[in-house]
Amino acid sequence: MPFSKIVKPTSFEGTNMFKPMKVGDTTVLNRVVMAPLTRMRATYPGNIPNTEWTPDYYDQRSKYPGTTIITESTYVSKQGTGFDNAPGIWSREQIDAWKKTFDRIHKNGSFSWVQLWALGWEADIKNLARDGLQYQGMTDGIYKDDESKKIALKYNNPIHGLTVSDIKQYVNDHISAAKNSLKAGADGVELHAANGYLLNQSLDPASNQRTDQYGGSIENRAAFILEIVDGLIKEIGASKIGLRISPFYSCAGMSGSQYTGIIAQYSYLLGEIESRAKKGNRIAYIHIIDPVPRFTNSNEYGHPLESNDFVYSIWKGPIIRAGGLGRFPQTAMNFLKDDRTLVAYGRYFISTPDLVERLQKGLPLNEYDEDTYYTMTAEGYTDYPTYDEALLLSWKI
Repeated sequence: MPFSKIVKPTSFEGTNMFKPMKVGDTTVLNRVVMAPLTRMRATYPGNIPNTEWTPDYYDQRSKYPGTTIITESTYVSKQGTGFDNAPGIWSREQIDAWKKTFDRIHKNGSFSWVQLWALGWEADIKNLARDGLQYQGMTDGIYKDDESKKIALKYNNPIHGLTVSDIKQYVNDHISAAKNSLKAGADGVELHAANGYLLNQSLDPASNQRTDQYGGSIENRAAFILEIVDGLIKEIGASKIGLRISPFYSCAGMSGSQYTGIIAQYSYLLGEIESRAKKGNRIAYIHIIDPVPRFTNSNEYGHPLESNDFVYSIWKGPIIRAGGLGRFPQTAMNFLKDDRTLVAYGRYFISTPDLVERLQKGLPLNEYDEDTYYTMTAEGYTDYPTYDEALLLSWKI
């Protein structure tokens, strides 16, 4: 792929991007974060991280010392799976495989956080049926859409609303996965409560129509996540916990701004987490996915009625902003004016292994190849060149 003709090269030298900051137990030397990026290179069965390519992939992107690397979404348990080639962290084989990657990241002087993941109704129903696993959601009989219901009934795997016992098991699974992550050498973990997956489903009234202690009110819908947070605080310490949210996400059956109480829902959740912080248990960060521009060539970022700025008035710790920032450098500049903000990059971190250095120097970024995002090959994974390598390949600026 050539240098991007879409993104105007922009130097962040002299901004907060290259000002050190304390995040949990780590002191980052820059505010660039590698966003969690599912790449589907793990081996199945076993959901074992690829030991041939994955250490190289993360090594390439952590070369700039003091950079925060959040791993691809990582299953907390077998029941939480559904896509064959995504990694997990519940088995000894998985822990050993991840260790190779974390060792490489740390050798570069950078930091690793594992994004903990359970799919819920976003799982591939056919795969679950093949593996003898339940198709799960927050509420009996409530499906993401008609197509999911059709497939579930075809494979005789109707959606199973989590019982209280199931929820307690997921709480324990997240705690166990976090301990395994630290055992493998990670600096911390990030709870994936965004993008329509299980923990996001627990917050949303479209998917969570329960009438027990985990549904029916803003407070009850936040209980599942808060139980995990409290369990993690007890077992690994608040400073090793991050939380990713996407309040206005409206895919995968999520309500987004169609739910008039969406800001109230997330304000309550964040308020509870901030209250724990005030009692000495401040988690490392809140990671927000912002709405991306409606049109690729528009200069407007997001939607005026879908602003996550409310988070700053509630949560007083570090905040990571994510969502199209590679294409909108001025938005990243504006976010960085706040002294406790970091900025996460996804697609351009895939294509540009030396992204941090290029952002510092204002060098052009590599364009990405979407066709190789999820292929089981090294192509489109470890073969993107650094800037100097691209020049040797006669790439034109």
